[in-house]
Order: sequence, then C-alpha cells, then structure tokens
Amino acid sequence: MHEEWNERATNLLKSEMARTGVGYEELIGRLHGFGVNESYKGIANKVNRGTFSFVFFMQCMKALGITEIRL
Repeated sequence: MHEEWNERATNLLKSEMARTGVGYEELIGRLHGFGVNESYKGIANKVNRGTFSFVFFMQCMKALGITEIRL
C-alpha cells in the first residue's frame, strides 16, 4: 500500500517539475535558496523513491513557483 502512495508522490512532484521545465540541478539551486542543503544524489533518491516529507514537498512547490496543487 505504501508503494502506491510513494509512486503517486513521485509522479506528482516529477510532473510539476516537467511542467515548469525545472530539472534536478535547478531545483537543487532553488532549494538551497530556502536553506535546504542536500546533494543532487540525495534529492534525486528522495524524489525517485517518493519517500519525502510533506515539508520537503511544499519546499519543492515553492521552489517551482507553484501555489496550488490539485490531487
């Protein structure tokens, strides 16, 4: 059951990254501006596994300039 939710979280974050044209490198740079200091590998692993906190998700949405999400 958790795997399904992890996959949904991954797909949502990746689709918003694709929609805004922001790749991992740019996302990392933007997150650093908020004080989120993680490596490329660390962020890529989180996103690909879908094992990130809601706080991290909100930070990513802010970094992508997204103010509303439809589930």
